[in-house]
Amino acid sequence: MQRVRLSSQQALVHRLGDSQITLSPKFRVAAIQSSLLNPSPEFELSLQYEPLIPGLPDDIALSCLLRVPVQSHAACKAVCKRWHLLLGNKERFFTRRKELGFKDPWLFVFAFHKCTGKIQWHVLDLIHFSWHVIPAMPCKDKVCPHGVRCVSVANDGTLFVCGGMVSDVDSPLDLVLKYEMQKNRWTVMNRMITARSFFASGVIEGMIYVAGGNSSDLFELDSAEVLDPVKGNWRRIANMGTNMASYDAAVLDGKLLVTEGWLWPFFFAPRGQIYDPRTDKWENMAFGLREGWTGSSVVVYGRLFVVSDLERMKLKVYDAEIDSWETIEGPPLPEQISKPFAVSACDCKIYVVGRNLHVVVGHISRLQPKGICEKKWSFSVRWHAVDPPDSFCDLTPSSSQLLLSYSDKKMWP
Repeated sequence: MQRVRLSSQQALVHRLGDSQITLSPKFRVAAIQSSLLNPSPEFELSLQYEPLIPGLPDDIALSCLLRVPVQSHAACKAVCKRWHLLLGNKERFFTRRKELGFKDPWLFVFAFHKCTGKIQWHVLDLIHFSWHVIPAMPCKDKVCPHGVRCVSVANDGTLFVCGGMVSDVDSPLDLVLKYEMQKNRWTVMNRMITARSFFASGVIEGMIYVAGGNSSDLFELDSAEVLDPVKGNWRRIANMGTNMASYDAAVLDGKLLVTEGWLWPFFFAPRGQIYDPRTDKWENMAFGLREGWTGSSVVVYGRLFVVSDLERMKLKVYDAEIDSWETIEGPPLPEQISKPFAVSACDCKIYVVGRNLHVVVGHISRLQPKGICEKKWSFSVRWHAVDPPDSFCDLTPSSSQLLLSYSDKKMWP
């Protein structure tokens, strides 16, 4: 297992856009000129003949500058006027990255302080392994973090926080918040039709689905609804057919899979439902799928994987043909990760965040069938760990989401 260690002697947590380098007074003066803060088209045109990096074509120089870590922007933008125009405005910077198709993943971790209960977001740059903070959510209520559900539209760089429960009165919320990475800001969205906590959620073709959960009288719900993020409107969809709070959920093959998980005293196998938005119908989950779903799920290579809640268990994958789970090759979850943990995935990597915000990255490899008659793919995993700053020692993760710093939609002109 490979480990990436961050020295606790450095200033490890930055606000997005902050720098570790102190600027001299003359550079501070240069950086706040009004022409740079609010550049006119004529001013930008006058700079086009100044090279970004002397001796390099602008396209190559731009490709280099768009890879500069965010925490270094404040220092770098003092180099010259063109650098300031690019690096001094976060929206401009991420727009240019979007135009050129950059695809850097950022891990957003929704965490809470174990003593005070204060909720907060911490963001890990998965290229440079540096931590950042983002603006606080505009939420007035003291929220129980476990009841909240977070989903992301990774390619659009947007994150949604839905529902939850007020800690003091056990009252569910209908609040919906949207974070845009490109603008580094939160927006209050239209509320859900039904207030709910501990519910299922997922994103299918850019639409956000929520189902089940606990109601205001603490009874389980069977209702479900969907949000169109573009229009900002919620609408009801078919009821689940059974009242159920969600332990975990996943989106697989364009369907929302919902399981309630094993409940003490384990007399009955957990219930599970599957929603198909194309038909607006729910169906019962296969017995083997719901019985073996004993942890937090992610989808990699179009297959459902589970990081088990049982200590030191290996990663396992679901085989729909035989309705069974199989452990994959490789070591179990590293010992740095302790419950509760949050799981997310991007491409062929799984990111697991444990207590104190320890992070391990699992690289999933797909192995060729071993024999001539063998047609089934198998999988293996190798882990490497990212040790957190000492200041995270009292933080516990509730959710984690992957966002990309560009959109794969049609590029802007």
